[in-house]
Amino acid sequence: MKRKCLKGIAILAGYIGLAVSAVAQTPAAAPSADALLRKLVEKGVLTDQEAKDILSESTQTNLTASSASKWRISNAIKNIELYGDLRFRYEYREAGNAPGAGSFNAGGAPTEDYMRERERMALRVGIRGDLYDDFYYGLRLETANNPRSPWVTFGEGGTQGNPTPFAKDKFNLYLGQAYLGWRPFDWLEVTLGKMPMPLYTTPMVWDSDISPEGAVEKLKFSAGPYVDLFANFGQFVYQAYEPDLQVPTSDAFLLAWQLGTTVHLTKDISLKAAPVLYNYTGYGQTNLLNQTFTGEGYQGVNVGLYTNYATALHFNQNGLNNLLVLEVPAELNFTVGKYGARVFGDFAYNFEGNQRAEAAAQAAGPAILSHAYLGQDKAYQVGVGFGNLGLVYGTTSKRHTWEARAYFQHIEQYAEDVNMIDSDFFEGRANLEGYYVALAYSITDGIIATVRYGYANRINKELGTGGNNQDLPILNPIQNYHLVQLDVTWRF
Repeated sequence: MKRKCLKGIAILAGYIGLAVSAVAQTPAAAPSADALLRKLVEKGVLTDQEAKDILSESTQTNLTASSASKWRISNAIKNIELYGDLRFRYEYREAGNAPGAGSFNAGGAPTEDYMRERERMALRVGIRGDLYDDFYYGLRLETANNPRSPWVTFGEGGTQGNPTPFAKDKFNLYLGQAYLGWRPFDWLEVTLGKMPMPLYTTPMVWDSDISPEGAVEKLKFSAGPYVDLFANFGQFVYQAYEPDLQVPTSDAFLLAWQLGTTVHLTKDISLKAAPVLYNYTGYGQTNLLNQTFTGEGYQGVNVGLYTNYATALHFNQNGLNNLLVLEVPAELNFTVGKYGARVFGDFAYNFEGNQRAEAAAQAAGPAILSHAYLGQDKAYQVGVGFGNLGLVYGTTSKRHTWEARAYFQHIEQYAEDVNMIDSDFFEGRANLEGYYVALAYSITDGIIATVRYGYANRINKELGTGGNNQDLPILNPIQNYHLVQLDVTWRF
């Protein structure tokens, strides 16, 4: 009876030892359980077969449990990060239209104002991380297929003529980013694919939602304890020509050449500036890109209800002709007490601005007065930020922190590529200037409340407001513009 009792205790101890090794899941734990069974065999408490049976049964149980709960990851992946944001927005847009131009109501009379009031949402979710041998990767899905906006509007969607509410066809997910990178040295990295913005720039030139496609080479060097140097070279496929039967190719490419520096003036003060030159090659597939940009609305003639004048040859809003743009973004960062502060700005100049204007005048004819179009080749932005810098744009979040940001922006008609400028401030259009203010507060870690307001006026009253945006597509020229946005963001 005593021997049977000892054997029962030994068998129980063997199972407990193996269970502990399974839970610990470390190489050291398994040998200790094997050693326990061997000692029990040596003492004569267990036979060899009984020890083998215990080991076999417990191993099989542990393998089953492990395979049911383990998420298998490729051996090529060193680490993986889940990230993204979910945003909800109330938005009010109002644009005053020039009398007799750009849009018409159902009765055929000119429409002088246009207003949209919407409740919206946007989701972006992705993974990113490092691979072995100095490679990295990233994938991101997002709502809406508009390259300048991931937002979708509540209540829209549904098959035309079908009054069923709460339709799902607007809430699709699209591949917003997919890229592979290589970092063979500390000073060099190369990225291929549809990538996060690789240049140092501002929304005056690039909408922050755009993820360019192509290749980028980034270099960085230290020129001593106080000066860092960097360079970014981008070869972006602007639009492919299909079928591509021409040699050389007629694909449209945007090439970017950026050189920059960050100077650490003191421990808490730094200055950053990075001029970048943009030039275009090829023409692309659609005649909207390879035809002459005019930027003018169809003035004074009713050619149809809610006509989109971006598609009219003589009133083209998208052409890439005569663009050789120098952009110079800069910022001065410092601290005021415990808060971060930034004075920032941007300047852009189109070296071929007058040629672009002359081509527009010839294409649009009497829509542009002969004395109105020259010299409209510059854009600039100047502003300040204070608080937890980055909170307004949702790039950072920390409980009970805030940021206030404001800037003035001026974009002349022929200064930039209007297909890329920010579609919110100010409606993705040129020949507008105005103010933007924003205040963000982080309610808790990852939850941000933001208020934004923008107001703009037309600069040259004899020119249209060049550009095209899906939010207010029928207005040109815009006389004045108002925008209010109230956001709640969950950042993860």
